[in-house]
Formats: sequence, C-alpha cells, structure tokens
Amino acid sequence: MRLVVDLNRCQGYAQCAFLAPDVFTMRGDEALLYNPHADKAQREQVLRAATACPVQAILVEDDPDDASEAASSRLTGAGEGLSSVR
Repeated sequence: MRLVVDLNRCQGYAQCAFLAPDVFTMRGDEALLYNPHADKAQREQVLRAATACPVQAILVEDDPDDASEAASSRLTGAGEGLSSVR
C-alpha cells in the first residue's frame, strides 16, 4: 500500500494521527509526518484515517502485489464501507 498526503490541503486536524498513530504523526501544531509505504497489517487503520480526514487529503493506493488481496476482500465483503481511494 502506498500513501500520498496532499500537504497543501492538510489543515492539521490530526484525525489520521489519532486513528493510525504508527503511520501518521504530528510535529508541532501543523506539520504532518507519515510513512508513505505503510505495512499491510495497518491497512484497516489507514483506510479509517483516510476516510476520517475532514479535507480528504489522504490518498491510499494499492500496490500491484496487493491487487489480488484487495479483489478477494471485495468478494468476501471484508472492508465493506471503506474506500481505498480518496
């Protein structure tokens, strides 16, 4: 999974840091630091963080290697209600 955060759009609400603290952290009041290559084990937390972003500044992209996993989760209904692209 690959993450891209539009830092021009980010307003520092820190919802992502609250929901996925191993991936997103705040430095000071406004500077967001994040791991652009989050671990697959953190997928659910990252998707919740992206969904919770008030300004929709977080884009989550699937790696080609993860495509078969994403397809199987759609078939089984896993992750229902969450979008992997923002």
